[in-house]
Amino acid sequence: MNKSRLSINARNLRKRQTRAEELLWRNLRARQLDDAKFRRQVPIGDYIVDFISFEKKIIIELDGGQHAAATTRDAERDAWLKGRGYNVLRFWDNEVFQNMEGILEVVRKNVASTPAADPLQ
Repeated sequence: MNKSRLSINARNLRKRQTRAEELLWRNLRARQLDDAKFRRQVPIGDYIVDFISFEKKIIIELDGGQHAAATTRDAERDAWLKGRGYNVLRFWDNEVFQNMEGILEVVRKNVASTPAADPLQ
């Protein structure tokens, strides 16, 4: 997919975020989580990731029911992202509603254990 098309798709996804994405974003935005800067619906390569901290090289993906049938595709995507140095954290949408503190604790631990990426790389 070409870059401009991916950017348009990402912009549309930001406008039409799911309820789970909205709730998690409330906790990630504006450096609320250990001063880590996260962005949402960002194109990387041929993919659009739900949330990313470039400085910490962390990607957070929220999976709804449609991902239960897409495990192979998700594994390929995760492998591609990990090959570029990103730590990919995946959570189910229902976890956001049932265990937000648990999700935030996992993210917090990953933020704390990851040194900031070199901005010159």
